[in-house]
Amino acid sequence: MMKVALVLLFAAYAYGCGTPTYEPSVSRVVQGEDARPHSWPWVISLQYRSGSTYRHTCGGTLLAPNWVITAGHCIGRYTYRVVLGEYDIRKEEGEQVRAVERIIVHPGWNSNCPSCGNNIAMIKLASPAVLNDKVQPSCVPESGEIVPHNYPCYVTGWGRLYSNGPISSKLQQALLPVVSNSICNSDWWAGTIKTTMICAGGGIHCFCHGVTSFCSSFECSTLKRPTVFTRTSSFTQWISDTMLQY
Repeated sequence: MMKVALVLLFAAYAYGCGTPTYEPSVSRVVQGEDARPHSWPWVISLQYRSGSTYRHTCGGTLLAPNWVITAGHCIGRYTYRVVLGEYDIRKEEGEQVRAVERIIVHPGWNSNCPSCGNNIAMIKLASPAVLNDKVQPSCVPESGEIVPHNYPCYVTGWGRLYSNGPISSKLQQALLPVVSNSICNSDWWAGTIKTTMICAGGGIHCFCHGVTSFCSSFECSTLKRPTVFTRTSSFTQWISDTMLQY
């Protein structure tokens, strides 16, 4: 199953958060398509060490020069690194590679109960990223912010485009309109969706509004089965406290 991280499109930060130098080639493609290189400059590749090499495992979002957000389910007992400015994971094209100083998984995350929520983690880089036209931070939504039903968002990441399909080496993007929690709960996920979650698809790139939680692959967003994300705005204070504490 492909692990992706949802990034969210909003506004302003030191380098100009949420305002990429290279505008995304926004389209109505739902199944997934190659993204324009470096048009999602806050998207990172989280990689784990396997022998003498590193392998991509999850996407993530750069929030500040030395902080990345990803999903709690992406973290295990491995040595990790973060690659910024990544597009084609099979090529070296001047990306920035950073060691990881610390990983803080939300204390409420339970890998045995994904539907319980709190599927979020923060990664502190050993040295800060150099912000440029290919590496920029995303914005963080205001605490409690709710994205309206049918709002056009995009999910981005690397991985399988459909069940048992080939793995894409290039960053993918796919349109996933937001589904309100009331509809998502009553029609599809039968009361599983909490206020700290956000649904999209079933028929989201909104600046870090969500981090992939479960049913986390492009093929998951099928009719009456939206993908579920951690609602970042429910954790804005925790994100801020974590960055200040560490």
